[in-house]
Amino acid sequence: MDHAPLFAQPPLPFPAAQRYEDTVLEWARDLDAGILRARDLAYGPDPQQRYDVFAAGGMRGAPVLVFWHGGGWTNGYKEYVHFMAEAVVRRGLVFVAPTYRLAPRHRLPAAFDDAALLLGELRRTVGRWGGDGRNLYLSGHSAGGGTAAMAALRKRALERAGVPPGDIRGCLPISGVMDLHHPCPEPDSLEERVYTTLLEQPCEDALMSAISWTAGNLVPMMASYGERDSARVIGANTRMYELLKHQPADAGLHAWEGLDHFDTHLMLADPGHAWYGHLEALVARTSR
Repeated sequence: MDHAPLFAQPPLPFPAAQRYEDTVLEWARDLDAGILRARDLAYGPDPQQRYDVFAAGGMRGAPVLVFWHGGGWTNGYKEYVHFMAEAVVRRGLVFVAPTYRLAPRHRLPAAFDDAALLLGELRRTVGRWGGDGRNLYLSGHSAGGGTAAMAALRKRALERAGVPPGDIRGCLPISGVMDLHHPCPEPDSLEERVYTTLLEQPCEDALMSAISWTAGNLVPMMASYGERDSARVIGANTRMYELLKHQPADAGLHAWEGLDHFDTHLMLADPGHAWYGHLEALVARTSR
């Protein structure tokens, strides 16, 4: 499987991120080709606006899980998430793995706008592979978790893309980056990269944070993080959960015991992992 970047990507920020990338791309090579229905489909004119579809033969009207890869909105490939496809398809869902425009060439909200654009495309086309574009479930890891949450919460962006917000049936972000604001980032830190690499203007840090969009939420949001995740991820997800609890839709938050930021995605190599049970339960409760 070719993992050559569509554009040059900056070096990954630390060794753990590189080990994670090496692992998930190696796992992608073991993909069951029998469930890959389409690859490198375009949902926009940019070469990074592409997605892959996985489904079982004979599917009709199946719920759809869209899972965005992580990488800090500067790195990453849709192949990061391929290893999950078989476990998801076995549970009767169509699985969609997208990529999106990355910073610094495309600063936020490019990735969030791409998420809405993709969902509009899927609503029109996913029936080709047996999916129901009115039953969309969103997830992702790390920056992908933040993208999934923003896709669920930005109602006007969905409507502009031709997606009635009610078609988003649930969101399950994993170790999502939910809050970009930092009052005084340390030099050369990941927090400083938000301001130097991701944002057009420093004052947009709250605007580009999912935690700022929770008011009136109608999408069931079942977030999770690792017990050994970063303090920023744990704190932001906890604060966001406290806000979501007071909105109309259900909200949940789960800490995975003993796991760090990358483990919370790698854990899904186990097709029997409890996260998939959370997904199944949410689909059973909310699917049309």
